[in-house]
Amino acid sequence: MLRFEVMILGNSSATPMYGRHPTSQVLNFNEQLYMIDCGEGTQMQLARYGIKSNRINHIFISHLHGDHYLGLVGLLSSQHLMGRKSTLHVYGPAALEEILAIQFKHSATVLQYPLVFHPTNPAEVEVILDTPAMKVTSFPLQHRIDCTGFRFDEGRRSATLNATLVDQLDIPTPYLKLLKRGIDYVDPDGTVYLASELTYPAPPSRSYAFCSDTLMNESYFETIQGVDLLYHESTFLHDMADRAKETLHSTGQEAAQVASTVGAKKLLLGHFSARYRDLQPFLDESQPFFANTLLSEEGKWFLV
Repeated sequence: MLRFEVMILGNSSATPMYGRHPTSQVLNFNEQLYMIDCGEGTQMQLARYGIKSNRINHIFISHLHGDHYLGLVGLLSSQHLMGRKSTLHVYGPAALEEILAIQFKHSATVLQYPLVFHPTNPAEVEVILDTPAMKVTSFPLQHRIDCTGFRFDEGRRSATLNATLVDQLDIPTPYLKLLKRGIDYVDPDGTVYLASELTYPAPPSRSYAFCSDTLMNESYFETIQGVDLLYHESTFLHDMADRAKETLHSTGQEAAQVASTVGAKKLLLGHFSARYRDLQPFLDESQPFFANTLLSEEGKWFLV
C-alpha cells in the first residue's frame, strides 16, 4: 500500500509555548511531500525530524496570520542557498505573493529556482492541484481574515491481481499493469479474459482534510464529507466557547461534533492556545462526541 501520512511539525496557536511550535505539517504520499502552513521554526522542525526540505514541491498556506506563514520566507531562502533547482509551487492568499516579493527585493535575493505562486480563492471551493496521484481542493473557512482549508484526495487506486488465476493463464508481465487499470487481456488465440475476473476490486481512495483557523459552521461540511482523517483546529476548551466564537475559532468539543457530522473516520485536534500546558482535557471533552479523536503530537506521523 502506498504511504499516505501526515507529520505534525507544529500544533500551537499564535506563539511557541511549552515546547510546542506554530502550525505546520508535512503530508507524505508515496514519498511525495506536501507542506501545509509554515509557521515560525518550521525549518528547525524539519531538521529535527529528519525531513529533507528539498523534497517538498508544493506548499499550501491557509491564511496570513503569522503563526501560519512566518517561517515561509526563511524556508524559501534556505532552498535558494542550498542550491535548489527544481520548481517549488506555493498556494495561498493573493497578498502572499506581494509579501514574498517585498522580502526578496529588500534582501536582494534572486531565487535560483523557479517559484510558482498560485493564489487561492477565499470565497469559493476550488480544485487547485489535480494529478493522477493527488487532487487538492481549497475551501473557504470563517475566520477574522480570509482563510482556506485544504482537502487532499488520493487518485484512483489500482485493482489487486488474482495471482492464482493470472499464473494459471500465464499472462505476460507487461499486461499485468493493464489488468490493474481495468483493461481486459486478449490472449494470442483471441480469447478475452475480463480484467474484473482476474483482479480484486481496488480499495477506496483515501483523503485528508486540513481545517485551519475557523469558527465552526456548516459552510465547509460538504467539502470535507466522509474524509478519512480530519485535522480541525481546537484552540480552546469548551468552557471558553464564547471566546472561541468572539475570535472566530473552535473548541475541541466543536471539532469532535464536526467530525461526527461529516462522517470522518479519525480526528486530529490542534492549534492549541498557549493558555493550556496540559492537553489531555482536549481529549477528555472531545472523545465523548467522537471516540476516534487524537491529539496532533509534534514529531509524530499519523496514517490517513
